[in-house]
Amino acid sequence: MNKSAISTKLLVPGFLVAVTVTATPGFCDTRKGEKIDGKKEFEKHCAVCHPNGGNIVNAQKPLSGKALKANGVKNVKDIIARMRNPGPGMTTFDEKTISDQEARAIAAYVLKAFK
Repeated sequence: MNKSAISTKLLVPGFLVAVTVTATPGFCDTRKGEKIDGKKEFEKHCAVCHPNGGNIVNAQKPLSGKALKANGVKNVKDIIARMRNPGPGMTTFDEKTISDQEARAIAAYVLKAFK
């Protein structure tokens, strides 16, 4: 076997390993342990339909504490449940779209900001 063939046999697997190692973090939740800003996540994922805690799709279901309670939403767990399995008119936010950590941060922000 000549040097060129040996070099190719070593370079290709090395290249594939390098690409895999550098690309993998894009597919992982690299935010573990990092404090997530619930307000920023809310603005990124929710504010378009819930500006200032309102609701442009269903005005009867804003994010105020009073309205949340009237609709059976009392805590972080309840908000996350609605995010994961919403009613008609609301986008479903699965774990691939919004991680559990991000969802908890958003829910905590909603409860604090829109009392």
